[in-house]
Amino acid sequence: MTFSAMLSTAMLAKGGLSAENTGNTGGNADESSSQYAVKKPFGDSKDVARYDHYRVYSVMLDTNQHVNLFQKLEEQSDSLTFMGHAREVGQRLTVLVAAHKVADFGILLEIYGVQHRILALNFQEKIDRNMKEVIPADAAGASLDWKHFFHLETIYDWLEHMVAQYPTCLSIVEMGNSTHGVPIKGLKLSRKSTNKTIFIESGIHAREWIAPAAATYLINELLTAKHDAIQKLANDFNWIVFPCVNPDGYKYTFEHDRMWRKNRQLFGTCHGVDLNRNYPDHWNTTGASSDPSRYDYAGPSAASEIETMRLMDFLKANVENEQIRTYIALHSYSQMIMFPYGYTKEHVPNYNDLQELGSNAANRIQEISGRKYVSGSLIETIYPSSGGSMDWAYSNMKVPIAYTFELRGPSDSSDMFILPANEIEPTAHETFEAIRTIVEGANEKGYYK
Repeated sequence: MTFSAMLSTAMLAKGGLSAENTGNTGGNADESSSQYAVKKPFGDSKDVARYDHYRVYSVMLDTNQHVNLFQKLEEQSDSLTFMGHAREVGQRLTVLVAAHKVADFGILLEIYGVQHRILALNFQEKIDRNMKEVIPADAAGASLDWKHFFHLETIYDWLEHMVAQYPTCLSIVEMGNSTHGVPIKGLKLSRKSTNKTIFIESGIHAREWIAPAAATYLINELLTAKHDAIQKLANDFNWIVFPCVNPDGYKYTFEHDRMWRKNRQLFGTCHGVDLNRNYPDHWNTTGASSDPSRYDYAGPSAASEIETMRLMDFLKANVENEQIRTYIALHSYSQMIMFPYGYTKEHVPNYNDLQELGSNAANRIQEISGRKYVSGSLIETIYPSSGGSMDWAYSNMKVPIAYTFELRGPSDSSDMFILPANEIEPTAHETFEAIRTIVEGANEKGYYK
């Protein structure tokens, strides 16, 4: 049953939902990988996704009927983009609605008595504003700051620039190339080879631009801050930071579709795997999809994606050599600090320690900026998900301190992933302080002995 058919049925019989389920019939037909041969700024290409007059709705699922309604809407319409899945009564859900479906969607909300707020009337305006805050791709790495957003080329040039500035303690680290042959580069900060290591993974979801920005800020802070406590972090721990572990997807958000999430592997008429559902830890058991057209497609098999294999191989080769004892993944949005697991409510052995450290980090953020972050296990805090990098690092690589951060804004943000550039620095600063709180607290508890 199509979206329009659902509306017709609802208008004829208000009492319930049709049991018919034909699934999603639309794919994401896209251009070939040759797109990467030519670097163009966003908007210069003829193949640019636009979101003119798309609306952002926050809906409240007050009844089982509402939950069923939105589950069917997600299954059957490629004109609605869901931020999360409809799962339970009492849940608030954000939905991006295509312009040509705004009328139908509004009528459905009225018919089924769904409480809602319109968070944005024209989502393209936010994207247009955001793209004006981007520095051109040919900008030198030395120009990188935390007041603008930057292309991957500039971020990588900045990594080289920083190594040139700090050659005795910094080095470039590489995982290998992505699906489209783009290097996956990071930095290693090491002042003592025997230090325990903090590993930072960022940018696994392409559209979450604040994550790579926060990762580069973290490196810069460790190198340039004069505060004794921060210099102690830089001296007493080694840091391996990968600003963008999904480079193909990140590039695609600048050149073709600002809201792209996955990597750029091709599956027939559809592109992309959600790399944070592709890891071989309870792969595709909950909170993931087997449908290549879905934003949380787990892939054809566990660890099927080159980017996943690259990170896994890097961790396997270095977790003991580098004594990696902390794994932190940076995402946005919703303001959460989460630890394993995503697939079960079973508590990890050091649940109480992770809860305490996460809560302390959230409190530190509130002290600094007034922003309220929530901390807890991933499944208890945001939604069920399986095949995530954090769970894999914790369970398979035995990294005892593992967190996923969801950075600004709040869960009902009208900006969603399109965070304004004037929020980069404060977001990155509070993130750094939260990570610092976790590392210092874990150190006091003896995790780095």
